[in-house]
Amino acid sequence: MKLKEDINPLLLQVLRSIIWVYSVITFLPWYLLSGASQNLERAKRVKARPVNNQPGGPYRSVNSMSCLASSLYPGCDTLDKVFEYAKNKFSTNHCLGTRELLSEEDEVQPNGKVFKKVILGEYRWLSYKETHLAAARFGSGLAALGQKPKSTIAIFCETRAEWLITAQACFMYNFPLVTLYATLGGPAIVHGLNETEVTHIITSKDLLQSRLKAILLEVPRLQHIIIVDDKSSTWIDYPRGITIHNMAEVQALGSKEENMSKPRCQPAPSDIAVIMYTSGSTGIPKGVMISHSNLIAGITGMAERIPDLGENDTYIGYLPLAHVLELSAELVCVSHGCRIGYSSPQTLADQSTKIKKGSKGDTSVLKPTLMAAVPEIMDRIYKNVMRKVEEMNSVQRTLFVLAYNYKMEQISKGYSTPLCDSFVFRKVRSLLGGRTRVLLSGGAPLSAATQRFMNICFCCPVGQGYGLTETCGAGTISEMWDYSTGRVGAPLVCSEIKLKSWEEGGYYCTDKPNPRGEILVGGPNVTMGYYKNEAKNKDDFFVDEKGQRWFCTGDIGEFHPDGCLKIIDRKKDLVKLQAGEYVSLGKVEAVLKNCPLIDNICAYANSDQSYVIGFVVPNQKQLMALAEHKKVGGTWEEICNNSEMEKEVLRVMAEAASGAKLEKFEIPMKIRLSAEPWTPETGLVTDAFKLKRKELKTHYQDDIERMYGGK
Repeated sequence: MKLKEDINPLLLQVLRSIIWVYSVITFLPWYLLSGASQNLERAKRVKARPVNNQPGGPYRSVNSMSCLASSLYPGCDTLDKVFEYAKNKFSTNHCLGTRELLSEEDEVQPNGKVFKKVILGEYRWLSYKETHLAAARFGSGLAALGQKPKSTIAIFCETRAEWLITAQACFMYNFPLVTLYATLGGPAIVHGLNETEVTHIITSKDLLQSRLKAILLEVPRLQHIIIVDDKSSTWIDYPRGITIHNMAEVQALGSKEENMSKPRCQPAPSDIAVIMYTSGSTGIPKGVMISHSNLIAGITGMAERIPDLGENDTYIGYLPLAHVLELSAELVCVSHGCRIGYSSPQTLADQSTKIKKGSKGDTSVLKPTLMAAVPEIMDRIYKNVMRKVEEMNSVQRTLFVLAYNYKMEQISKGYSTPLCDSFVFRKVRSLLGGRTRVLLSGGAPLSAATQRFMNICFCCPVGQGYGLTETCGAGTISEMWDYSTGRVGAPLVCSEIKLKSWEEGGYYCTDKPNPRGEILVGGPNVTMGYYKNEAKNKDDFFVDEKGQRWFCTGDIGEFHPDGCLKIIDRKKDLVKLQAGEYVSLGKVEAVLKNCPLIDNICAYANSDQSYVIGFVVPNQKQLMALAEHKKVGGTWEEICNNSEMEKEVLRVMAEAASGAKLEKFEIPMKIRLSAEPWTPETGLVTDAFKLKRKELKTHYQDDIERMYGGK
């Protein structure tokens, strides 16, 4: 994972000697003053043990061997009580922040496309007391509109302050909140709304007009639509029987004395707080029923892994709140008095797509200390920074590479590098505001190269976590002083994890040196199951003889001697090729995403073929440069459809795969370059495949027919 040191060998040796002398001189005072010995002890200590001395577990955190944690504060057994506690303790502190929109304009690109650019001002904040009052009034207003306790209500909205206010209102008034991804397609939205029999939905003006309006006739029970945007609009051409409200109007209705004075039906710990619909990337979205006690247990476990979490922390919220990672992270922050500033992937950094050149992105203004990210975003940051390094002059590049490799050696030993951080990596760190002290990664496996890059360039630990919607996002998180890569840490204090042998895949909990098998998660954070899907519940959930509830994840893991878990495979992700070799498609994708030429990739394989197919979204700048070098001309679409360019991309991918030690049979033997990125507008990967089926069939007719079952 070291960067290539392209420098005169003699000069390189001189520089290494200088670095060695510096390290020797500064080591002892740094070691004594920094508390490094304590951190090294923490990193090396055993973090989890099997409770019954069996190799497959169950494993528990050493901090919860006798009893799993299930609550944050005494007497706070439902989410409304947790928020009430936070409101009383942090009353006047900043809670939720939104940047002021100063101006918005259309910017015409050289290719004729029009991009919307914004100039944003400072963050405007609601205090904990104001946020609590806004939620109480909104819940009261929803009740005045006919919403009944224990009756479902849906939210279909981008991540913003109004989303969390809505959630807290529903927790207070015992309205089970149905969450739907803003990127879901029409049929998936209809399925979720009809299955849960929703009569009220909260959404934004943009999503109502672009996604919901076309399907309203397919949701016959829907009666009320509440728009979170401030600006009022005239609503025409909407079905009869549906009333459209503004959120402020509903809050004003709820603030009336006759409504606020009505007693509310408080939830019980076992009541459903959220019905969270999955992404639907592998079929029809499933609604996961999450109780108040489930979420409280999950956030209790997560909070324990973030050192010194409190009111001095600032969290930046930009991931989908309909995803359990973001919702849990924000609930952790609110329960501990942190402030949450809202953002979006389009306005996150100074160079983000919607930020007008010369103005500030959200991280530069907010300067967060805490941030959650999915591997795809970290991979993109990694490749963009490495691209900038390649464009540096030779002196700058040499300095960066030497500092990078030096720091890699130091942090692998548990040591810090304050001078490198201050003089070399300060500018890179400023991309995230310059104050980030903890990065939490979840949602998918994070490659070792990207994790180490984030450690080095952003000068903070990356807490890689493992969890699922079915476990409230809680399972494991690596400790902040553990700088090992490729692992997801030990079980949280709310969870226990055991491994179940999987004979077909050749994984056994008796394997040496480390037990391996399917990961089963147990604890109070394991959810109530899938909504109206008993058959799936019987397959994936069970209760043991002690009354402990378990979820069968389908992921394959191994426990290391210190009790940390490593994800090594997935049952559904494992495909046997024609010659009998097993290929982990997720592993192939994770490795190849780090290739600078690739923005995104989806790997596919079939058991009656001897190769893997890759559907590749190439990086436009890199591919155009390669095409120019190969003297291949044409439009972007023509270059992507050029067979010579496909061969060149495959060659580069093979080199990257070889460097990452993939087996030959794991490297895609056929690829297809996609000229169009997979964005929320084009749908999820599965939808993108369906949209492009005709185009793809011209290249790999047989493979695509198999992929879609001959339909």
